Amino acid sequence: MTAPSASAAVADGNARHWRFLLLFALANAGGTIGYLPLFTVFLPMKVEAVAGAERLNLFTLVAMVGTLAAIAANLGFGWLSDRSAARGTGRRRWLLIGVIGLAIAYALFAQAQSPLGVLLSVVAVQCAANAVLAPLMALMADEIPDGQKGFTGGLLALANPIGAATAWALVKLPGLGEMARLELLSLGIASLVAPLAFSASRRLPAQAAALPRAQARRNLAAAWIARLLLQSAGNGLTLYLYYYFADLPPRQSALDAADFVGRTLVLAYLLPLPCTLLLGRLSDRIGRRKPFLLAAAAVTAGGLAVMALAASRPVAVAGFLVYGVGAQLFMALHGAFWMQELPSERHRGRDLGILNLTNTLPALIGTAIAWLAATPGSFAPLLFLLAALTLAGGLVMLAVREPAAAADQG
Repeated sequence: MTAPSASAAVADGNARHWRFLLLFALANAGGTIGYLPLFTVFLPMKVEAVAGAERLNLFTLVAMVGTLAAIAANLGFGWLSDRSAARGTGRRRWLLIGVIGLAIAYALFAQAQSPLGVLLSVVAVQCAANAVLAPLMALMADEIPDGQKGFTGGLLALANPIGAATAWALVKLPGLGEMARLELLSLGIASLVAPLAFSASRRLPAQAAALPRAQARRNLAAAWIARLLLQSAGNGLTLYLYYYFADLPPRQSALDAADFVGRTLVLAYLLPLPCTLLLGRLSDRIGRRKPFLLAAAAVTAGGLAVMALAASRPVAVAGFLVYGVGAQLFMALHGAFWMQELPSERHRGRDLGILNLTNTLPALIGTAIAWLAATPGSFAPLLFLLAALTLAGGLVMLAVREPAAAADQG
């Protein structure tokens, strides 16, 4: 009689575990659509309506100030969630505060009729979105075992295609004004984040540090530099991606080129998903991230080199898709590596905010690189430079020392 009961208990525990991972991935998607549709769709439309001929200047200013706000908010809310966790109240309340803040911020954005109003409302959106994302990443470090972080990192790659699809669907919905679309966006964010926010906390058994703290800190420093280099290369590519494809034969109209780039981006978001899930799980099984990170950096650089050498659009698309697979895999496994190396349970939110700088600073670094290296009609020098940066990021990971392979935890 006890065997079936034990089996049922194990099956129930596994079901709850996979449900938690799904809730976590969906909440991350909710945090991502808290800002992604804003910058890809709604902000350009709002700036066009408010600023007219000065739209590029206003858009650049808002994007830069919004980036600085995101940096400060991610560090701040990560630190606040650390304080909440230390007091025993947990991090989940910050998810709900962020969801409510996003609803208010988007209402302010919809009503903004001046450049200052647009700027302030975008800052509010960035602060609220990071009130969700900063504690959420700390929850991954708190409640998901190291032996499952690679697979979870693969699940997080769902956020970009969900965000892109959300932006496309909101624009395509007929007969709705801006306020109605943004209300639907806020409702969608709440529906994705709330299930995790109201879920029960999970406690992991205490684990001894796999490496001495000094070595863990050296690992984190190398990993931070590596990610900064790859993200800077990615931002430099994204900045000129439309112009790169538009210049390749056969020539297209501006509208057709924009549609082509949009469809290519959707494919580039979707194609890496099975790779990140499979290889993330494999890295969990063998207890090593470094070999996969080195291989991912090499694949990413190879894709950029193919793009630099491409003389036709099909070859360029193939190179871009290879780049996308390598880059997404690197980011997914890098996040898992960083979380399992965090030196202090008390400061996980703060330390993950430091990692987040490698997502925000490259927006400035990549822009400068692209501006210096790109020339009209020839993007090969820029692409070769970005490939070199990517390879350099992979080589930096050689300085990382991983502990002996750990057993897979579930």
